[in-house]
Amino acid sequence: MPRQHLPIGIQTFRKIREGDYYYVDKTGFALRLIEEGTHYFLSRPRRFGKSLFLDTLAELFSGHQALFEGLEADERWDWSRRSPVIRLSFGGGIVGKPADLEVKIREQLDINQQALGLHCNQSSVGGGFAELIRSAHAATGERVVVLVDEYDKPILDNLQDPDSARAMRDGLRNLYSVIKDSDAHIRFAFLTGVSKFSKVSLFSGLNNLKDITVDARYSALCGYTEADLDRVFAAELDGLDRAQIRTWYNGYNWTGEAVYNPFDLLLLFDTHQFRPWWFETGSPSFLVDLLTERQTFLPDLGWLVASEQLLSAFDVDYISSEALLFQAGYLTIAHEQQFGAFIEYRLRYPNLEVQASLNGALLNVLRARASSTAEQTGRLYRLLLANDFAGLEQLFTAFFASIPHDWYRNNPIAQYEGYYASVFYAYFASLGLDLTPEESSNAGRLDLALRFNAQVYLFEFKVVELVPEGRALAQIKERGYAEKYRTSGEPIHLIGVEFSREQRQVVGFEVECLDGPSDAARAT
Repeated sequence: MPRQHLPIGIQTFRKIREGDYYYVDKTGFALRLIEEGTHYFLSRPRRFGKSLFLDTLAELFSGHQALFEGLEADERWDWSRRSPVIRLSFGGGIVGKPADLEVKIREQLDINQQALGLHCNQSSVGGGFAELIRSAHAATGERVVVLVDEYDKPILDNLQDPDSARAMRDGLRNLYSVIKDSDAHIRFAFLTGVSKFSKVSLFSGLNNLKDITVDARYSALCGYTEADLDRVFAAELDGLDRAQIRTWYNGYNWTGEAVYNPFDLLLLFDTHQFRPWWFETGSPSFLVDLLTERQTFLPDLGWLVASEQLLSAFDVDYISSEALLFQAGYLTIAHEQQFGAFIEYRLRYPNLEVQASLNGALLNVLRARASSTAEQTGRLYRLLLANDFAGLEQLFTAFFASIPHDWYRNNPIAQYEGYYASVFYAYFASLGLDLTPEESSNAGRLDLALRFNAQVYLFEFKVVELVPEGRALAQIKERGYAEKYRTSGEPIHLIGVEFSREQRQVVGFEVECLDGPSDAARAT
């Protein structure tokens, strides 16, 4: 298969098709959407191909058949029928004030008027949008296609200023309500963005907008599947470990087929380096601040359970942690189960990139951005590799001892009960290791299973002021955590760590090593 150009950062369908770039055919999804409905909403994380899909829709409705040669739509679309397309995008720039939002909308309406050869007279934003839709229908005899990209960005850019965010929400609600009122003139409408604001707050009255965010049929609408890698990118896979690619970048799921993050894959193919490419392009500072402010117990993050309502609890006045993590792409759906009228979703990290990078960002805040964090994280890996348990004992004390005392005294982050267990967990998670917190973990005690280097490490980390009774190692043995790992035949290490938050040091450290499935043990 001949190699083509990698479409890194390209969101224009025409540029990809005319420039000999790789293209994963999503036109089958477009045809199904058009055949089965008229008004849609889709939420996906940033850099997942939403803008490219909207551009594909625009070219399809505009009847540019040459661009679709060889694609699924080529033989199935009626190219004799063309529809006027109105496109709005809020992806460029930052809108900080209501007046700026109105200017931005008017600019968008002017661009569409020029593209369609129309002139509108209405003075208000809503009136101008409605007139544009009516005029386009009247001028062409075809109902209009309305495509809105990054519909939510003006709100997201202002979340840290709730008053400004509310003003943006109200201004956008006024704009989007026109879509409902102009239904007689609209053939197809598609709105997309990162977040999923409640219909009541932003789409009031737009009750014919079908949300396909969590729909198994459209789980792979954005992103690349395993089959896409074999069919489209086979020439780029030489020299790369497929299992490693999958571990790093696959795993996003919206109850259907799992997909890879497309931005990550393109950068990987370009550089042949496994790095957190997607994570590095965005600053999750709002998310990190929110999670620390809410005193989130980090070991729970990769195993959250949420209702359908909770995943949609995203508004200026309240954003659930689960909704923010899921919609921003830091958690994905592991399992969906329905109990009568109630739908339960189990959430998990999608892949190694997200698990390691998010926990690294959280660790940086939890440790007051201490300069020693990076050195200690690397040292943890080397000590595990050598099974240097004496070194681990010293390192576990160093995790906390290097944080200035004034920071502990003055920062509320360090005062919540789950702080110490969260820091302990985040060090391991930021390495991207295979971790499983036990269900019995809580703010005062973290029970953690680690698979590493063909060995199993079972940790109990406890804060003695919170869980004073019993020794940590004895509790691992009493609860029988090792039993389910014995059949693997791998060496098992039981490690009890007792930490004093008053002394800020390890006050108890015991290790017992089990030789695989046998009962022979060696105490350290």
